[in-house]
Amino acid sequence: MRRLRIIFRVVLFLILGSFFHYVLPQHDVVQITQVETKRTDFGGFNKWFYAQQDSGSAVMENRDIFYIYADRKKTFLFGLIARDATGVMVYRNEDTGWIWPPYFKFDSSNLQAEAASLARREATSEGGNWSVVTNYGWRIPFLSIFPNAVDVKPATGPDHQVTPWFNIFFFIALIIGFFFVRAMWMQLRERSVDPMLDSAGHRLDEVQAGVAERQGRMRRWMNTWRSKDNQR
Repeated sequence: MRRLRIIFRVVLFLILGSFFHYVLPQHDVVQITQVETKRTDFGGFNKWFYAQQDSGSAVMENRDIFYIYADRKKTFLFGLIARDATGVMVYRNEDTGWIWPPYFKFDSSNLQAEAASLARREATSEGGNWSVVTNYGWRIPFLSIFPNAVDVKPATGPDHQVTPWFNIFFFIALIIGFFFVRAMWMQLRERSVDPMLDSAGHRLDEVQAGVAERQGRMRRWMNTWRSKDNQR
């Protein structure tokens, strides 16, 4: 039973960790190299990793999607520590609208224009052509899944540092909420659940004792008939 509890907690932790890693915002320091609009067909699985059609557009089996191509600064520990290396990254640029995740993004066209403007910046200009792309999601090449860019801003350079304040406050609130709910459950268990279980246990003991007593009476009565038969 203890092993099952440990396995359940590990699986639950992995599921929740993957979920939060997907939906929470990430900040990548990149050099935008190109922007593109491409007609995209959706498969039976990867369509779940795309947002809805742009606000005001009709629902279709395939549609035009904005893409942003960039050279990304590699990092350690989910973007907290920068590495002295770069790699390529492709972002999609879709409206999230009012659906999940709740980024309430309606300006994918404006964001594409900003990304195109940053891609045309000269590397010799102030801050170079480095940018910060705020995004959520994963890049899975063999499934054609791309993170969704929700914001693009100029960066001061390749060593630009971004503090993920939202994620920090989110996890602080999550931890506080967890201990608050845990305290409420402990109080509820102490005041209501445990007394109810104790009462049910006492009743079960009384029922078992009553059954045992009736069985004992039945045995004694049967023994009286056996003794009479032996006398004969």
